[in-house]
Amino acid sequence: MKQRVMIVGAGAGGTALLQLLLQSKLLEVVLVVDRNERAPGLALAASYGIRTKGDWETETRDAFAVVFDATGDPAMYQKLVQAFGGHALVVPGSLAKLLAGLVDERETLVAMLQRQAHQWDLIFNSAHDGMIVADEAGTIVLFNRSAEKITGYKAAEVIGKYILEVIPGSKLPRVMRTRQLEVHQELQLENGKKIITTRIPIISEEGELQGAFAVFKDITDVVTLAEEVTNLKEIQTLLQAIIQSSEEAISVVDEKGRGIMINPAYTKLTGLSEEEVLGKPATADIAEGESMHMQVLRTRRAVRGIHMKVGQRKRDVVVNVAPVIVDGILKGSVGVIRDVSEIQKLTEELNRARQIIRTLEAKYSFADIVGRSEEMTAAIEQAKLGANTPATVLLRGESGTGKELFAHAIHNGSNRKYNKFIRVNCASISESLLESELFGYVEGAFSGARRGGKRGFFEEANNGSIFLDEIGELSAGMQAKLLRVLQEKEIIRVGSTKPISVNVRVIAATHVNLEKAIADGKFREDLYYRLNKIPIVIPPLRERKEDIPQIAERLIQKINQDYGRNVEGLTAEAAVYLQSYHWPGNVRELENILGRAIIFMNYNEMQIDVRHLPVLTGNTPALQRQESVPEAAAEVSLEERVTQFEGEIILQTLEKNGGNKTKTAKALGISLRNLYYKLEKYEHAKNSMQ
Repeated sequence: MKQRVMIVGAGAGGTALLQLLLQSKLLEVVLVVDRNERAPGLALAASYGIRTKGDWETETRDAFAVVFDATGDPAMYQKLVQAFGGHALVVPGSLAKLLAGLVDERETLVAMLQRQAHQWDLIFNSAHDGMIVADEAGTIVLFNRSAEKITGYKAAEVIGKYILEVIPGSKLPRVMRTRQLEVHQELQLENGKKIITTRIPIISEEGELQGAFAVFKDITDVVTLAEEVTNLKEIQTLLQAIIQSSEEAISVVDEKGRGIMINPAYTKLTGLSEEEVLGKPATADIAEGESMHMQVLRTRRAVRGIHMKVGQRKRDVVVNVAPVIVDGILKGSVGVIRDVSEIQKLTEELNRARQIIRTLEAKYSFADIVGRSEEMTAAIEQAKLGANTPATVLLRGESGTGKELFAHAIHNGSNRKYNKFIRVNCASISESLLESELFGYVEGAFSGARRGGKRGFFEEANNGSIFLDEIGELSAGMQAKLLRVLQEKEIIRVGSTKPISVNVRVIAATHVNLEKAIADGKFREDLYYRLNKIPIVIPPLRERKEDIPQIAERLIQKINQDYGRNVEGLTAEAAVYLQSYHWPGNVRELENILGRAIIFMNYNEMQIDVRHLPVLTGNTPALQRQESVPEAAAEVSLEERVTQFEGEIILQTLEKNGGNKTKTAKALGISLRNLYYKLEKYEHAKNSMQ
């Protein structure tokens, strides 16, 4: 049981004494007395629920075991002794002061120890070397940040674990066992890093083992540093050799703009020798313009693509200059100079390469167009007829139906197939660029126009074909200019008034309802008639579903090549499942669905089944993959099940169309003859099952 304590005096000494006694397990302060109501000790006592008063005279003499005099007044001590001497231990103010001083000293020592601990922790974690400390049981107690970086473990993960659980090859247990220091030992960690480590046993002054301490460094840093020091001269020689042998003209200046290095390519380009440049101001080689070296030295920022004239022959060049900054200090700048004539030559070669590529772009023929349905067969026949005439062809159909495929085939089926085929997506080129891209421009036509001008797509396609996709997206201004080309068979470059004759077969394509666009005032009627010489409507996939198995087979071959797979085709159930969908995205959506199915198939699976296909929203419920097979149908063959599924769908559709077979065939996307065949097959299968 704790001894009851009263403290008389709640000033600085009494407050310190109260703080000390609050931590005691033997003494309990029950009363703090002070005539000054604002004494700090009273507020502290009240915060801990201890009773406070302004005087002690009315207190019962045997209520306390210990009375502390913290007033510092000797007379008060005598009064307390007279009042409580026979009942309690009265501690004088001097002793209370001594105790208060001890408390302050303890607080100071604690604060000092905390600062020292913080400093040691800062040093420990700031060290570049990894450090690990284990206690006498081999348990990790300290693990600094460099150790985390080198080993790949976090301190929170390893502290408290046995050292060999974290670093199986550690020799700290051996060091603790032998109590022998090990210096500069090599060890390979599990993450592949090699370290050099020093292991130190921790032994107290009394000779007791308290643990072990390991300091280690990633040997890669040491090896790299040694290689850098060893190869510094070799690297310098190599860099000089590279600069001297470079085809690019290079000049180097110091921080004051004086030339310190040039290479032979620089002398060849500018005509200036080392004697005329080295040690001279950076402006020595400038014929026209400002020195970029001096600008870079002023701003400490690189400049690129600056046109200027250099040397005695005033050569047109493009200059790139960058500052040389080492440890934040500007040491100079390096300039690379390129002859513009060389760039122009490369640009011409690039344009020629682009022209050659464009001649190879028409890579599809009519043999690549898959489809046996009546609608598709009619479209193919129209396209073949159109290929044999020079008339403009207008391809119409929804997105993903294969309009570009038809355009390729028409070009390759015509007498222009050995000339260029140029593709232009009218919707992907901005209005401001489309005219210059189609018709070209002359030099100085606008800001940024290159020297000599540029030929447009129509000129490049001369004697060949140009495919204008998304023709319905053209603005009114571009429609008028395209109409002129179709009427006059000539173009005018941007910035010029001189017409240029062209012989180009135009193949246009759109998914837009041009008739509605004409009615809305968004498309010119005269341009419509110019384009609509040979209109070809490509049917959507939902109107030729009988083509799906054949299209899928061709797409699977293509996907196999793209993904390195060897899928053979569709199962009959998968084909029926695909034919039951309305395909708003047409062939492009079908290719996407098949591609996803093949990606997620196992490599030993050779055919796409219904379970491989995603749920296609809008499919007939009878064909959903979730539907289980009735037990009664367990002995029915796969072909009979497919026939039964088809028959049920046809009967449902017939019922919706009031028994009209023509409407039913159209709704299902099959021919009338195919409908009769499937109904007959279904009736035969149903009778055989009964």
